[in-house]
Amino acid sequence: MVGEEQQQPEMAEELMQQLRSKATELLLREEWKEAVLAYSQFINLCQDQISMTRQHPDPDKLPKLHKSLCLALSNRAEARSRLREFAEALKDCDQALEIESAHFKTLLCKGKILLNLNRYSMALDCFKTALLDPHACGNAESLNGYLEKCKRLEFLSRTGAFDLSDWVVNGYRGKSPELAEYIGPAQIRKSAISGRGLFATKNVDAGTLVLVTKAIATERGILPSEDSGENAQLVMWKNFIDRVTGSITKCPRTHNLVSTLSISEVEDGLQVPDISLFRPEAEETSHSNEKLDMGRILNILDVNSLVEDAVSAKVLGKNSDYYGVGLWVLASFINHSCNPNARRLHVGDYVMVHASRDVKAGEEFTFGYYDALTPLGKRKEMSKTWGFQCNCKRCKFEEEMWGKQEIREIEMGLERGMMDVGGAVYRLEEGMRRWVVRGMEKGYLRASFWSAYSETYGSEKSMKRWGRRIPTMDVVVDSVLEVVGSDERLVKVLVEGSKKTNGSADMERGLKLGRGVYGKAIKKQALRALLELGFH
Repeated sequence: MVGEEQQQPEMAEELMQQLRSKATELLLREEWKEAVLAYSQFINLCQDQISMTRQHPDPDKLPKLHKSLCLALSNRAEARSRLREFAEALKDCDQALEIESAHFKTLLCKGKILLNLNRYSMALDCFKTALLDPHACGNAESLNGYLEKCKRLEFLSRTGAFDLSDWVVNGYRGKSPELAEYIGPAQIRKSAISGRGLFATKNVDAGTLVLVTKAIATERGILPSEDSGENAQLVMWKNFIDRVTGSITKCPRTHNLVSTLSISEVEDGLQVPDISLFRPEAEETSHSNEKLDMGRILNILDVNSLVEDAVSAKVLGKNSDYYGVGLWVLASFINHSCNPNARRLHVGDYVMVHASRDVKAGEEFTFGYYDALTPLGKRKEMSKTWGFQCNCKRCKFEEEMWGKQEIREIEMGLERGMMDVGGAVYRLEEGMRRWVVRGMEKGYLRASFWSAYSETYGSEKSMKRWGRRIPTMDVVVDSVLEVVGSDERLVKVLVEGSKKTNGSADMERGLKLGRGVYGKAIKKQALRALLELGFH
């Protein structure tokens, strides 16, 4: 009987040794799933041995078991983090640190996980504590690298002082700049447009950064020819759904954030979340009880996912060669308007949203989901593909104006190529004078017929014939800018005009409008380079 009792611990020790060797080998071979399973078996056995040893105290054995358990939890955390199972990995780190509060390997692992989750201050604390450990000597260089990175990203997250200029001037060579999550002068409120929206908390000028947020998931690819392009998009969409579902399953915080999104245009019953919920450092007070089954996830993605190559967006860097789709939760709260005031830049997996014109405190930030520089009829068609009907002030005003035969004749004549563009602009301007159309409403109609204005100002022949009978380019650009915010096509007209006349004033105005297209994260020199390259 005594012999059997001695054999059991020995067998357990031998089994633990085998499991430890197997788990370590799997970790080194980067077989993460298998390593997690092997470490889980080892951890369970180790915990059983600790319980048994406490019943029969052994002063030498218990510390060894605790040390083994601490290391195994740390290694399992490493494997789980590689599988992007960050919530479970953090639990392992915390359990390991309960055993040994300054365990170097665990602190390093936890810091990297927190950095991945954009929790910069918490990550910084881990790296600082790890630096105090004697083991840090051999890793001082990489640790200091992590410390500097945390400090830099924490500063950006707090201030929004991003600068993409060098990267842009160097032609997007090398890795895209490291960005941090940032929430600027914005809050979520009930919206008169649809459900909930994002609103300015103070007056902001064109180019001001509103938010920077990382995608829950993205999917990108080069679409082939039209014949097989649709199938390729379906494959991409399926992959994208799988990525989003995986993120929701692995991370309770992601589950909570995605649960806040709407599944249809009708949002009356949905709560208005506090914007602090979307800050990476926010405490996870409770998990959402909202069940996210596949049907609900598909509805959420259908309503909220964003295509990178959109009319209100610019893709910077190598991703511009691809078709990309993603889910950026906070950006999903921004509604559509045909009178938009915000644009976005896509940099890697981040989206940067900025004001495209001056926005007053209390005003809602809006994107143009589709082209706002087109007539009412085309915008109506595009809104159907988005599954809603736009009822903004501009659409209501143009609905009335399209009752006038002359407007319909101008539109039809331009569509069929039967009308001289300069003549169409002249007729429209004369019509607005007769109909006593003023202020913003002039901008609405000029925006709708922007292609005719643009073509007229770009043609020497048209300007020779109509130039003195229509408003100057500056006047029209200013009134359209007030309606649709900064747009590349408005900037292009100014920049090309400055090349023809060598007018520095037009170039300066082009730079000012360019700030509304690209935001203040691209400084003047880089912006000038972009404009002179013709936006390529």
